[in-house]
Amino acid sequence: MTWDWGFAIEIFPRIFKAMWITLGATVAAYAIALTLGLVLTLLRRAKIKPIKWLAVGFIEFVRSTPPLVQLFFLFYALPEIPYIGFSMSPFLTGALGLGIHYSTYVSEIYRSGIEAVPKSQWEASTALNFSRVQTWVKVILPQAIPPVIPMLGNYLIVLFKETPLLSAILVVEMLQTAKIIGSETWRYLEPITIVGLLFLLLSYPSSLLVQQVEKKLKRAGGKRHATKGVSL
Repeated sequence: MTWDWGFAIEIFPRIFKAMWITLGATVAAYAIALTLGLVLTLLRRAKIKPIKWLAVGFIEFVRSTPPLVQLFFLFYALPEIPYIGFSMSPFLTGALGLGIHYSTYVSEIYRSGIEAVPKSQWEASTALNFSRVQTWVKVILPQAIPPVIPMLGNYLIVLFKETPLLSAILVVEMLQTAKIIGSETWRYLEPITIVGLLFLLLSYPSSLLVQQVEKKLKRAGGKRHATKGVSL
């Protein structure tokens, strides 16, 4: 089978339209991952040990099981659980499944950023009589989040490249659209190749952007250290 440019041009609009489903699922899953990841990080630092243990156990369980198995459980098994089971649309299930899975990794990134905040910042917050919420919102998180932005950006790219898993639960994203076109026409070369190229065109520039942000943050950090040295 040889490449057919006419066929490729004909099917491109269908795949391009499905690309927005892929991007929508990526954004929704990433928003869930960022939010739930922060919640898990805070729960891991809870003073009540059972809450801390539950958070740690949840993180380890989710990270130790494949995301595809988790998606299958949410889509096929969860609705069958007596009394508490419920069903969701394929898109919502996919976004929630990937969001939960990557929240455990995002949680580790948040934790590394928080642990990098000097102990003196916590002590200063206590001296200023800040409440626990004020300490987190005004002091800790503004210092913990910026340095880990490049790592968070990398996980956004990784999550985007994991969206083909959603085709397994009937989300009609790019890969599923390519598979449908292939089953209709018995031509898989063009649709699968187009999907691969679109992933490359979207993920590679994003990777370069993350690298630029990381370089700028490193330069900014170096300037702050230099300023501190001069002031001393």
